[in-house]
Order: sequence, then structure tokens, then C-alpha cells
Amino acid sequence: MLKAVVLAAGNGIRMQPLTSIRPKPLLKVLGETVIEHNLNQLKGLVKEVIIVVGYKGEMIKTLIGDKYQGMKISYVVQTEQLGTGDAARKASVFLDDKFILLNGDDLYFRQDIKRCLKKYPSILVGRVSDPSCFGVIEHNKEFVRNIMEKPERFPLNALVNTGLHYLDKSVFDSRIEKSPRGEYEFTDYVRGFILNERLRCVEAERWLPLSYPWNLLEANENLLEGIRRDIKGTVEKNCNIKGGVVVSQGAVIKSGTYIEGPVFIMKNSVVGPNSFIRGKTVIGVNSRIGNGVEVKNSVIGDNVRINHLSYVGDSVIDEGSNLGAGTIIANQRFDSKNVRVPFKETKIDTNRSKFGAVIGANANIGVNSSLMPGTIIDAEATVMPLSLIKDRNEQ
Repeated sequence: MLKAVVLAAGNGIRMQPLTSIRPKPLLKVLGETVIEHNLNQLKGLVKEVIIVVGYKGEMIKTLIGDKYQGMKISYVVQTEQLGTGDAARKASVFLDDKFILLNGDDLYFRQDIKRCLKKYPSILVGRVSDPSCFGVIEHNKEFVRNIMEKPERFPLNALVNTGLHYLDKSVFDSRIEKSPRGEYEFTDYVRGFILNERLRCVEAERWLPLSYPWNLLEANENLLEGIRRDIKGTVEKNCNIKGGVVVSQGAVIKSGTYIEGPVFIMKNSVVGPNSFIRGKTVIGVNSRIGNGVEVKNSVIGDNVRINHLSYVGDSVIDEGSNLGAGTIIANQRFDSKNVRVPFKETKIDTNRSKFGAVIGANANIGVNSSLMPGTIIDAEATVMPLSLIKDRNEQ
């Protein structure tokens, strides 16, 4: 059977503050880490997985170990962040011939991987709203002609590189140089490969890229589709539960609470009394949603406390955070334009008309505070009571 290479060494700067305490592949979607999800998709298709680790790599080693779902797990350490080309080449010493290569921080699905395996050599391609953040594929019918890395201009409905390839070791025969970003890009190896080989495009039916925190909302929205009602926890009297709602073992839904699915509530969490949990919300393990709280389309991490009379909309709240009573997270601008989020010296368009806040792990929000759309709160941060957090350049 084949071997697979999973690239999991990056420091996930665009996912800050969520990656300040963990590597990006250990972010969770529907309660499962991204790397575990991808390894589960590879089960039965490969005999060994080589994981390239770097930033906080020991956390990945501790979670996954040397064997996972019957697959042997080996590790390569990329001590210096020199790009995907450098990371993949470090793993190549473990490879025999043909192999699968994929990113450890996007979500792939088994059927797409199997479709690639039927067309050697191949690359999985997809469609996104903003191709400028990806490698754009130039193709002639089903064959790749070129890959343009993060271009400023691209054709309408452009196909992009998902990062999943089915190749053989000859891809490393060409010599590559550092890109303008100062990194060795795996796409440069691919460009050398297609000078002598025909590389097929396989369009993904279900690929979920995770570049920024709001992509976690999109991933959870996708995975929540079609979930079935499954009530294993305790639901007190006078609760109203509609649609696909999972209440895990040990969770308690207190009296007067209204839940509109799809919603996933994990074990040992407590919701209510008199709370309103709206669709496409995930509540992590051992979290507490207090009296009169409304949560809508949000990802709530493990051990989070959202105290009474608070509102959380379209937000990502990392583990261990505490929202004091009366915290309001606004999720829509007055002018209804897309919410933009500060990143380095610029602002990133979320492509969402509704987006609230990203709150890092173990942050403390004081009572009666208000957070405007697109707010980023660092891990371990403290927001004093009665605060208004906003970007002065935004409405």
C-alpha cells in the first residue's frame, strides 16, 4: 500500500489567536482535530503516514503517537520554516515510489482521495471565492499546464490547488530556488514534474480550506448539514428542541431552553436555563451557557463560560475563555457590508456580512462589555467591565 505525507509544520499566523496555544492541525471542527479528521480519511488507503512537524510539533506527536487506526506514523521535524517544498523533501527519505501528499491544516474527504488514486499522477483542485490566496491552476481539459502561486489576476471560476497530490519520488528530481517569499514552494517541484509528465486535475467534491478563523465557521456549517437528532444527555422539562440536535452524554439542557438545529452540544456541557441556541452552533466539552444567553452560528470551545444575559453571534470562542454577564458580540455592520478583520498592516475581507469576534484561549471579558463586528481578542487577554471594543476605522 501507499505512504502519505502530511505537512503540519507551519505556525498558522493567519489563524491567530487560535494558534497561539496549538499548531493549526490541532484546531477542532465538530469536536475533532483537523489532523485526526484527515488521518481518518486515509485509513485503509495507506500503510504509513509521514507527518512533517515544526511549530509546537510535540503536541501533534503526543496526540497521534506512532500508530493511528492501523497506520504506522513517522515524524520529520522541520526546524526552520522554509516552505512546503523543503518540508516535503525532508519527508522524501521515507518514501519508496508513489505517495500522497496533503496539507495537515485543511479538511479533505475520503471520496476525493480515492478519486485521485484512480488517476495517477494527479492533483486535487477546487473552487474558492478568492483564488488570490491559493495556487491557481492553468489547465487544458483535465491536464495541468501551470500553477500560478497567489496571483493578482486569475480567470473567472478559476480552479485552485487544494494541496493534495498523488505523485512519485521523481517530483524531487528537479532543482528549485527560494520563492519571492523566501521559501521553497512544493508547487515549483510540480512545475518541474509537468515538464516531462502529464498531471491530471481531479476537482474536489468536498474540500474545506482553513486559512482564517472564520473558515472554522464555514467548516462547522458544512459538517453540521444533515446531522440527525441524538439526545444522550439530560433534557429538563419545558425545553423545546427542533431539528438535528446532538446532546452528548453528560450534557444538561436546563428548563426553558430553546434549541434550533443543527446544533452539536458535547459531553458534560450545561445550557440554560432559558437559553436560546440557534442553528449551526457547536458547543465544546464541559462548557457552560448561562441563563438567558443567546448563541447563534458560533463555535464555542471546551471549558468556556458564557454567563447570563449575553449574546454571541457568528463567533469563534476558544477554550477556557470567560464572557462576563451581559457581554454582547455584535455581528453585523450598520451599512451591512462584509465584515473586515485586521491582519498585520491590512484588513482581510471575511466575505461574510455577519461575523462577530474571535476570542483566544483563556481570555476574560468583563461584565456588560460590547464587541463590535470583526473584533480579535488575544489569548489570555483581559477586557475590563463596561468596555466597548471596536476598530475606529470601521462603522
